[in-house]
Amino acid sequence: MDQISFQHNTVLSDVHMHLPNTRRLMTRLNGAGQPAALICPVFMSRFKILADRHEHDGDPGKRLETGQEDTSACHGEDEKEGGEKPVQPVLDEDGDLDVTHRPQKTPPDDGGRDLVCPVILQQCSPELEQEEGDADGEEDDCNKDTVRIEHTMATPLEDVGKQVWRGALLLADFILCEREMFRGATVLELGAGTGLTSIVMATTAKTVYCTDVGEDLLNLCKRNVSLNRHLVEPAGGEVRVRRLDWMQHSLSTDPDVAFSWTEEEVADLHDNTSFIVAADVCYDDHLTSGFFRTLHRLCSGFPRTCTAFISIEKRMNFTLRDMDVSCEAYNHFVHCLSQLQDMLDGRCTFRAEPVPAHFAQFLVYERVEQLELWKLTATPLSL
Repeated sequence: MDQISFQHNTVLSDVHMHLPNTRRLMTRLNGAGQPAALICPVFMSRFKILADRHEHDGDPGKRLETGQEDTSACHGEDEKEGGEKPVQPVLDEDGDLDVTHRPQKTPPDDGGRDLVCPVILQQCSPELEQEEGDADGEEDDCNKDTVRIEHTMATPLEDVGKQVWRGALLLADFILCEREMFRGATVLELGAGTGLTSIVMATTAKTVYCTDVGEDLLNLCKRNVSLNRHLVEPAGGEVRVRRLDWMQHSLSTDPDVAFSWTEEEVADLHDNTSFIVAADVCYDDHLTSGFFRTLHRLCSGFPRTCTAFISIEKRMNFTLRDMDVSCEAYNHFVHCLSQLQDMLDGRCTFRAEPVPAHFAQFLVYERVEQLELWKLTATPLSL
């Protein structure tokens, strides 16, 4: 079995960190959507949309993801019977504390819910993968609440879009909780990565423009859209995978360029977009600045009010420059938000506000306190 190769600049998604005593539901694929230069294999994960929603503070899925256990068995009988002193610690022959390790408990019954945790099962042949795809298709015909995503598990920093991040799951939760807000809308996703958020959005929106850069990433994204037709088509939605580079000032309509736009799509984007969404795209200052320039350029040209929802995870890092823990990427994100609100260009005004993350959790992941969702409202001055 092949092993994943880790380099000094390898980045791992914490969504797929290995957890003991949990069910494995990740399948190794044979390289679909995988560029030749990519070291890490491609996997498929299944994310089940829970029908019985939970507020994240009391979500049993969160407890399972964080590895928390029922600690009631940790107390001795003496403590239970009225506050007597606990049993004296046992010392070995040298006088050191002799610790008796409690055996691992059987994980609690998850009620049939599937947790997503990584394991390499096998490297499939094309024939076997086709058979699995057919079988999965039959299963999904009966199970309409499962999102299937092909992704990698560890990449260099420039390829992190090929992984699944908690920010995408947080934004997907918000979409599922606010379906009526997005129903029938035209939506643009910036930095879509694997396309998970766009796919969930298309279960309620009419048209979703799912955008990113890199032909290999866009091919992977297109594959994921195809894998989830069972969710999107019955809802009447549509996902269009297109190229949108934050460092360029126009949308490519060259038919010879892969994932280019048609003139009709550019007009539809301009005339009808009501929402822009982005999940965990602000991790690099240069890209974050490009992202906000793109937001300003797009929203300033729209004839109507447009609302952007941006998820971000505040990541702590120790820096030698400060000799302390800091959140440089997050601080730059907040700085760009402030600049956008203060900008006076005569065309549009922007107002930013945090969205409290108290909405229900539909997907199983650890909703850590560092996850944030921001709402940015762009209003043309002509209105």
